Amino acid sequence: MKKYLFHAFLLLPSFMSAQNNLKITSGTVIKTSVGVVINLQDMNLDNDGTINQAAGEGFFKFTGTQNNSISGISLPLFDVLDISKTGSAKLSLNRNISIGSSINFTSGLIDLNNNNILLQSNALLNGENVNSRITGTNGGFVEITQTLNAPGSANPGKLGAIFSSAQNFGSTLIRRGHKSQANGVGNGNSIFRYYDITPTNNSTLNATLRFNYFDSELNGLIETGLVFWKSADNTHWFNQSFSGRDIAVNYVEKTGIPDFSRWTLSSPSNPLPVSFTFINTRCENGKIYIVWKTAQEFNSSSFDIERSSNGINWSVIGSVFASGNSTSEKTYSFTDNIPNLNSGYYRIAENSFDGKKHFTNVVRGSCDAKEGISLWPNPVRDIALLNINITSPAHVIIKVYNTKGSLLLIQKGNLISGNNQLYVPMGKFIPGVYEIKVEYGIGKVKSFKLVKF
Repeated sequence: MKKYLFHAFLLLPSFMSAQNNLKITSGTVIKTSVGVVINLQDMNLDNDGTINQAAGEGFFKFTGTQNNSISGISLPLFDVLDISKTGSAKLSLNRNISIGSSINFTSGLIDLNNNNILLQSNALLNGENVNSRITGTNGGFVEITQTLNAPGSANPGKLGAIFSSAQNFGSTLIRRGHKSQANGVGNGNSIFRYYDITPTNNSTLNATLRFNYFDSELNGLIETGLVFWKSADNTHWFNQSFSGRDIAVNYVEKTGIPDFSRWTLSSPSNPLPVSFTFINTRCENGKIYIVWKTAQEFNSSSFDIERSSNGINWSVIGSVFASGNSTSEKTYSFTDNIPNLNSGYYRIAENSFDGKKHFTNVVRGSCDAKEGISLWPNPVRDIALLNINITSPAHVIIKVYNTKGSLLLIQKGNLISGNNQLYVPMGKFIPGVYEIKVEYGIGKVKSFKLVKF
């Protein structure tokens, strides 16, 4: 194993495998001493070795007029990363990176490029501004975990999400991403910023959130009309309005928040695509009764009820008029008078006036089904679907644990008689194995091992 100790501002030609590329080969350890600056002027960093800086051990500085990148098979831990690019030049991430103390923004952008920046608990973004900041409209996030107990204007990592509450959040994961939460004209879109907020204690918080943003993140939205939108599963969105905003300082604020999940900003007249939040089937007198709900609707004309015997080939068995445009929850129902003898599959298709279709998930309907519970898909990338078939109404609590036994997420809801389909958002968690514990009915508990990729 080769180990190199940097005592001063220094770049050695023996590290370079190609022009404009600093290559740290496998087995090589880069160690820096106090005050050392490793200046990469118009150079990429390709790290297959070990970069593991402790606090105060110097920093890596990216300068110059060209676009550059960080890549390699090894996760680097930079104590301080400095972005000092000239003009429109940027630093793109081709892999995840970790930060021990800070990212210093002087000039130029850091493009997440669908990768992640992992801030250690005391790290922060230093000097981020409209001309020198983190971006990443194609995905990725910057995250930090801190303990927030009765926070007073706490801004963990200086990510721009500021919390106040008399309650204890406990260990709280905050992730900031820059991908719009919807795409397409007429389907809604958010600004180029969102926050995933996951406190250990996530109920009755009575919290205040101040959501900061830059003008360059507005994504064509009118700043004076921005309001909060919230999603528990990163798919279905609910308008949360706002309590205050300041377009000169660039923030929107809301008080009295009981719990957190994913939050972003959009406008009331530009609804994020929500449609279906619930679908259920139950047997009544030999007939299948189907119920579904929408959180809000945009340009909806009607719903087609579709049935299948195998979940592959579908036929329309009825239609129901839609509300057209709505910002409140709507409930619809339909009865299948001639269901399949033993069981069938059902889904709802929303038809819009412009000819588009939007489908619910598929649920099973049966008059001989017993109580049961299932979770799929497994492995999962973003959203796991939990199906609970129960004979009488009940409460349900869904808990997500990591392999260390730490509680990461808790969701509470109500079940009605029949098949209930619930969403378990997994997109915010890192790849790995998780335990999903479901408590429902009177003393009923079911646990699943779920792989997140």
